[in-house]
Amino acid sequence: MSNYVIIGGGVASVGCIEGIRSVDKKSKITLISGEGRLTYCRPLISYYLEGKTDFEKMKYRPDEFYKDTNCEVVFDKAEEINAKEKTVKCGNRSINYDNLLVATGSAPFVPPFTGLDKVEKKFFFMTEDDALALEKELSPDKSVLIVGAGLIGLKCAEGIAGRVGKIIVCDLATRVLSSILDDECAAFMQKKLEAHDMEFLLGDTAVEFENGSAKMKSGKTVGFDILILAVGVKANISLLKEAGAATDRGIIADTKMRTNLPFVYAAGDCAQGFDSSIGGNRVLAIFPNAYMQGYTAGVNMAGGEKLFDNAVPMNAIGFFGYHALTAGAYRGDVVEEKTERGLKRLFIENGRLVGFMLIGDVARAGIYTSLVRDKTPLAEVNTDIMKNSPVLAIFDKKTRAKKLGGVV
Repeated sequence: MSNYVIIGGGVASVGCIEGIRSVDKKSKITLISGEGRLTYCRPLISYYLEGKTDFEKMKYRPDEFYKDTNCEVVFDKAEEINAKEKTVKCGNRSINYDNLLVATGSAPFVPPFTGLDKVEKKFFFMTEDDALALEKELSPDKSVLIVGAGLIGLKCAEGIAGRVGKIIVCDLATRVLSSILDDECAAFMQKKLEAHDMEFLLGDTAVEFENGSAKMKSGKTVGFDILILAVGVKANISLLKEAGAATDRGIIADTKMRTNLPFVYAAGDCAQGFDSSIGGNRVLAIFPNAYMQGYTAGVNMAGGEKLFDNAVPMNAIGFFGYHALTAGAYRGDVVEEKTERGLKRLFIENGRLVGFMLIGDVARAGIYTSLVRDKTPLAEVNTDIMKNSPVLAIFDKKTRAKKLGGVV
């Protein structure tokens, strides 16, 4: 019998539990969660503010899941890992492990803004507690400044739209969602957001605060009642780094999610795992990736054999019913289609689909993602085949034969 310990209560932990139980049905699992609640879908907190869901519905697994999988949940903070003694210090107790997963996630990144300490009503937007704290301050007479036009900042803007008097979003980048969309695709999304009374200050950002106002890089002064900080996130690596693990921007892990420390694995937003789109390691802080990394770690912790070597960056986002899906790398030849509904842009290199952006019309996103992830060879590509033909027509002859049992 083995003793498994998981640090972190996010989606990677659920993946790990299910990975362990696919191999080992009986050994004890201990989950250490510093947030004080069971795993939930963090991306849904904006929908809570909109009144579209509640915290019970946001749970990633029912409460019975932990009992059914013989998983003891400890609501406390892991303070130290001793890799030589194979222990985790947690409050006044020391927890022994045979195999350990570190899935400590990420935390908001806060630049050294002058005067930020003078701002009384300032919030992040990553957790249930963040959403609850922010909700207490919302009212129709309030103006809100959101620093950051990435996914977190824009989902916050969506969540509070209609509940405050004014929303201003600023970002040093010249477009919204700059890490995943190009100028033209970002313009589609910005237009939809502006239709809901949001103002954007792009290519500009706050550099200094007083309580109630922000001085911008451009010299402009912006007044606000509520400040949301959504500049970015950073991986929580310190716990394992101090234990001797190799780290970069995240905890470095191989395709089995093993760190350089024996019997220690990493998964989720804190892990720097393999990204097949670049052929190297980097942090992919996305929900499905966290689960798959956790599941892979769990299988291997329990003595099974599993690789996660086909991870690709993916993003599925939507604002006010208007959706965008992206995946992979943006290089090679471009096949493009524009319609009244939006834009479809496919990136093809060496006879394979390596990435895509779908804005508005997100049909067939699952097919495209599979092609990118599996690096499936395509038939001779022409735009009609990529846009309109039956699904199998986009595969090469050998792949079609395999899928159809020899019929081509």
